[in-house]
Amino acid sequence: MGSPCHLSLFGGPFDEVERAAKIVIEAVEKIEQRYSRYREDSALSDLNRKAFSPQGVVVDDEMAGLLDYANTCYEQSDGLFDVTSGLLRRAWSFQNPAATLPPQSTIDQLLKRVGWDQVIWDRPLFRFKVADMELDFGGIAKEFAADRAVHTLLRLGIKSGVVNLGGDLRVIGPKPNGSPWEVGIHHPHHAGELLATLHLHQGAVTTSGSYERYIEVAGQRYCHLLNPKTGWPVRGLASVSVVAPLALIAGSASTIAMLKGKGGPPWLKTMGLRPSSGCPWTLYGSGKSPGNCCLTGRPKVGLASMTRRSSWLLGIRTIRPSVMREYQATTRSLTLSARRKCSKHTARLKVGAPRSSRTSARG
Repeated sequence: MGSPCHLSLFGGPFDEVERAAKIVIEAVEKIEQRYSRYREDSALSDLNRKAFSPQGVVVDDEMAGLLDYANTCYEQSDGLFDVTSGLLRRAWSFQNPAATLPPQSTIDQLLKRVGWDQVIWDRPLFRFKVADMELDFGGIAKEFAADRAVHTLLRLGIKSGVVNLGGDLRVIGPKPNGSPWEVGIHHPHHAGELLATLHLHQGAVTTSGSYERYIEVAGQRYCHLLNPKTGWPVRGLASVSVVAPLALIAGSASTIAMLKGKGGPPWLKTMGLRPSSGCPWTLYGSGKSPGNCCLTGRPKVGLASMTRRSSWLLGIRTIRPSVMREYQATTRSLTLSARRKCSKHTARLKVGAPRSSRTSARG
């Protein structure tokens, strides 16, 4: 499903800021072109076609970094974060409000082709052990793109702004006047209301939730987040928001927490995260009104290896203290507008069909 994306950048002369925006948009589009599962000509689609061959596929350093990161997420999540599980979406139709539950036999057939333990990853060689398996980087590619965008903008001299890729936010320093950016966390049960407002000077905020894409059958809600071991939607939490050094880390942590259900908040605590002030989390059970979770902090323990891998992947030697979803597209349009007086540049990149974002920044 497509996501609306935009940049808000502050800098020196307008022409320089506009140039930086165009460079970073090209960089993000390049990532989408390489890793979109919707493009037959993407590097990811090419790997999926060839990886069951006896010789496997030799991948480049960038894709190898993403595969290393996917492996780390699989290990840290006890197998719940699995980039081979995208096949399960074929059994479910979350875009159709009148959809019914899929037959268990359909899910069982798909599960035979799901499982990171059914791949051979011996860098740089990748191979599927089972025919018709498929990788889906939907859980990491957009976050990777957000981090790459910020890294590029910093290199180009941009010191203030926000990168928003479908609700995955990266903040570049404070506002020009030194004040923090206000990031609103949307309430999962009350449309148009905010659950919390975070004040961030830099970093990443990502929210994973069950309240936008779902079907309801016999009074029971089934969300789009699927357990790769059972093929069925997870239950327990309505949304998880994580503030972390990088969008890649925050997105992974929030998704893993959602996949763990009620075990999500305890797992996040083991990672060194804590409830955010003004956004306490509570659990309401696993029915139609599951709980919310909003945590902040610098991940440690298990996520330390995720931090090392993501910083290497982005070409960053040291991780700056920082603050926080699927970047997929078939169509895009670019609208540039600016107010030269305050040297602000806003670029709006709309990707596919627009949908609401779970996080939003206010200037």
